[in-house]
Amino acid sequence: MKTTNIGILGSGNVGQALGHGFAALGNQVKIGSRDAKNEKLKGWVAKEGKNASQGSFAEVAKFGEILVLATLGEGTEAAIEAAGKESFKGKVVLDVTNPLKHEGGQPVGLERGFNDSGGEQIQRALPDAKVVKVFNTVGNALMFKPEFKSGPADMFFCGNDDIAKKSVAEIITAFGWNPIDIGGMEGARLLEPMCWLWVTVGVRTGGWNHAFTLVKK
Repeated sequence: MKTTNIGILGSGNVGQALGHGFAALGNQVKIGSRDAKNEKLKGWVAKEGKNASQGSFAEVAKFGEILVLATLGEGTEAAIEAAGKESFKGKVVLDVTNPLKHEGGQPVGLERGFNDSGGEQIQRALPDAKVVKVFNTVGNALMFKPEFKSGPADMFFCGNDDIAKKSVAEIITAFGWNPIDIGGMEGARLLEPMCWLWVTVGVRTGGWNHAFTLVKK
């Protein structure tokens, strides 16, 4: 992938894992939260070094030529509003969110059901952005260059803009995955339940080093 400025909205484990990957590949990465001086991010910035910085949602959205939405599902709308929708205009936006219902700390269903999705909702909220649903079907520990016994696994993604998806496919490959484009943003109705399935397998097996692969004859 061509190196560029990456802005990540969301300071949790997912945002930090993706930020590490982008920084390791030589990109300038600014990661943000509601508080530009977020204490837990200071340690991440220090660890990542010269390619990393932190800021507010608004600062991150202005900085990034490519943006990543890595918030909790229920916090995505507020993060977009805090960032300012104008800053998303014309940019590729990686949506890695999962709007799942939780009980007892475990996902038990989909907030949007099967007739809509978080990805579609984000694209409607940002009509001038090029939203691509991706990196939502595995845990943060596996996002950057995971090693599986069977070799590289598949990363499914979807979105309405083919040029944007070509850029995202290059990112997926650089992160150590095989990219599989499943079509328009309505495909998020399939990808978001895959997160639920991934977690369910982890809970039942007690292991988290798994991913999805499309087997071809």
